Amino acid sequence: MSEKTPAGKIHAGTSGWAYASWRPKFYPAKLTSAKFLDYYATRLNSVEVNYTFRSQVTRKLLAGWIAATPVNFIFAMKAHQGITHIKRLRGAASRTSKFLASLEPLRKAGKFGPVLFQLPPNFKCDLARLDEFLEQLPRHLRAAMEFRHPSWFVDEVYERLGRANVALCQAESDKLETPDVATADFCYLRLRKANYSAGARKKISNRVAEATRRGDVFAYFKHEDTPEGALYAERLLTE
Repeated sequence: MSEKTPAGKIHAGTSGWAYASWRPKFYPAKLTSAKFLDYYATRLNSVEVNYTFRSQVTRKLLAGWIAATPVNFIFAMKAHQGITHIKRLRGAASRTSKFLASLEPLRKAGKFGPVLFQLPPNFKCDLARLDEFLEQLPRHLRAAMEFRHPSWFVDEVYERLGRANVALCQAESDKLETPDVATADFCYLRLRKANYSAGARKKISNRVAEATRRGDVFAYFKHEDTPEGALYAERLLTE
């Protein structure tokens, strides 16, 4: 009799946590901003960090994040724009290596999740450049690619991502929706629509449950001014 494959774990959150406007619906009314991450981590088990898209993290900053979160908390990191928007993946091996090295404290703490490589909306499909980029990624890295031009959504791209075990980021917004194609042993979801009805959230929950049959799932709702995304993520973990 074959052993049953264990289900993957659900990691859910938002793309950031530093929003005073989430008080008092998510954060307690009198909670100081210095304690936002500590409190966030009591209700959600992961966050997607957009800070790293424009800025270099310091060891001191990472140490603070590590100290503020429990042992099972996971940080997904957006790759720096120098890799995705300036180099546009071409000749980006050195920048990618330096970026990953800067996150080493998270790996040592056991809190390093996937890295999201989000491409510009005007970056059209370039298979040769994708091949070059995927070739230099560390094999142990959980990487997800977010394509924002529809020309990327073709079998030739899916096949390349699959061979490299790189996830096609399942992104959806009010403007664009990524095809539901699995290319890795984990799933990465970016749920960016302004609002989700109860029925839409039920479909997401079912989709996530199905994806855990293949491996871990990382799901991040829209953040910014209102706390609805954080509340949606919490329900995804508890329902």
